[in-house]
Order: sequence, then C-alpha cells, then structure tokens
Amino acid sequence: MAKPRITSRLPQFVAQVQAKGTRGMTQALILGASEASVLTPIDTSTLLNSQYRKVDTEATKVVGRVGYTAVYSEPVHDPDNKQRFRRQSAEKEFLAKGFERAEPNIRAVISGAIKT
Repeated sequence: MAKPRITSRLPQFVAQVQAKGTRGMTQALILGASEASVLTPIDTSTLLNSQYRKVDTEATKVVGRVGYTAVYSEPVHDPDNKQRFRRQSAEKEFLAKGFERAEPNIRAVISGAIKT
C-alpha cells in the first residue's frame, strides 16, 4: 500500500499573491503618475519626460516608487521655491497632489488586484 504523499503548494501561493500585489502596485503607480503628469509644469517637457516608476519586492512587501530624474525636479516641486508656470494646470507639489487626487482609484485598483 502506497503512503499518502504530502506536497506543499505554499511557494506557488506566495508567488501568486506577490504577482497580484506587483500588478496592483503597477496599476496604482500608473494612476498616480498620470494625475501627477497633468499637474507637472511644462516648459521644454524635460521634467515630464523624466518621470519614472519602479516596483520592487522586498521580502514580503511590494514597494512602488514614482519620481523624476531631472536634476531640477525637487526645486520645482518645492512649495517654498516661488515660480510662475506657463501651463494652466501646473501646481507645486505636483507629485504628491497627483497621488492624493488618485487615491480613491488607487485604493480600488489595489483591493481589486488582491481579490482576483
């Protein structure tokens, strides 16, 4: 009589959950970055074109980052650095405000990604 075989599917389960989390985080970053793009000041489009997003898994966490590689992005984002923008929709703290505006959609996307 053959002994029952015990198999662990935990690694596959963890990989599936991590993939869902990564997919949800990517969608969330796209939403936030899109909102931020509308608020980003445009002169030569260098700042807007330097926007990046990155999703990493660090142990059990999924970490998403959105930023700008243009060297002058920080002073343009800083509310204490007074400037006038040509673009009507441009605002200081464009990245933070973009994610604040997209927050309800981001929450929906992440919870939807995890539920599937």
